Amino acid sequence: MERPAHRDPNVLRWVAAYTASMVGDMVFYLALSWAAVQNGTAAQAGIVTAVSAVPRALLMLGGGVVADRFGPRRVVIGSDAVRCGTVLAVAAVLFVTDPGLWLLALLAVVFGTVDAVFLPAVGALPARITTKDQLARVQGMRGLGIRFAAVVGAPLGGLGVAVGGSAAAFACAGLLIAVSVPLLISVRVRELPPDEATAATDTTAWRDLRAGLRHVRRHRVLGPLMITIALGDLGFVGPLNVGLTLLADERGWGASGMGWVLGGFGAGAGAAALLLTVRGRVPHAGLVAAGAIIPGAAAIAALAYAPGLPVAVGTAVLVGLLTGLSGAVCGALLQTQTDTAYLGRVTAVAGIVSLGIAPLSMPLSAAAIGVWGTGPVFVVSAVVCALGGVVALCAPGLRRAELPK
Repeated sequence: MERPAHRDPNVLRWVAAYTASMVGDMVFYLALSWAAVQNGTAAQAGIVTAVSAVPRALLMLGGGVVADRFGPRRVVIGSDAVRCGTVLAVAAVLFVTDPGLWLLALLAVVFGTVDAVFLPAVGALPARITTKDQLARVQGMRGLGIRFAAVVGAPLGGLGVAVGGSAAAFACAGLLIAVSVPLLISVRVRELPPDEATAATDTTAWRDLRAGLRHVRRHRVLGPLMITIALGDLGFVGPLNVGLTLLADERGWGASGMGWVLGGFGAGAGAAALLLTVRGRVPHAGLVAAGAIIPGAAAIAALAYAPGLPVAVGTAVLVGLLTGLSGAVCGALLQTQTDTAYLGRVTAVAGIVSLGIAPLSMPLSAAAIGVWGTGPVFVVSAVVCALGGVVALCAPGLRRAELPK
């Protein structure tokens, strides 16, 4: 009898490796931002911190092909080793000299390029280390790892900067990523069935890419699921990033107030991840995802009209709980509905949506708030987010989708 994922040492090693890598990422980006501010103007620092997104978005579909052709475990180990070595090398350079912005920009490009391979492989790996009926639970465990990284990463990076400057913070990030490598090496993976393994490697890379896109487009669940994820992220990313900062400034909550609101959101999202980890399966998954998206969108709109900070924090908890639940269930459906041989490519498509398209809403949200104010922009963003739930309800395949028992 198979062990539940939360009691499986193999899965727990993967979760520990993933969490260590994510904490390292958080420390890395804080260190990068601090070093860029210290070496240039605010505008130059913004360019350095944003430049990693370009290769990540442009190359991620190719990264999905690489993950499926060579196996996600091998790709994750290799990419984490490259990320670790690169960050530690930059830390060593910063300890002895001050090379300026060019090295930081190069580091950001390298990190984004490797991420384009790493992220699809990470998404494809769970299906190789556990059974389909445990993938929803693994998705919840992964969510808990992300929440832990968000809580621990920034203070740890700040401590590194305070103790030894940017070089110490980069060294801390590199060592955290290094922790994940031996853990990943110890993870055992299931081999694909012979027919799926042949389908994953017995073609050209271009045909693999086209086959992956075709798999998404023709699938009765994955096609509408990608639209749902895209609309949800487009409506969510702007208000919860740029919009929340401007709302806190407008209401006089200050940085500490914004921190409380973000903490409320994190607590709600963490509770949703814990729920999926404990239960392991949510019945009527498609309906649950749609049913969580729509009220979650309404909570996003309500956040802009909260009469005070305590109400805003409570509303943020509700936003985190509902959007966290819908996001976790959508992620679990993506994992369980995709043929294992295509998971790297399908994860790459979802990554393009979340990391390539959705961030475009941030400058648009900021510009729109400058013209119309926070309230109307939050409402429009909530409508866009809610449309994702409407798509899920109107697509019979997604609406009736279930997680494996």
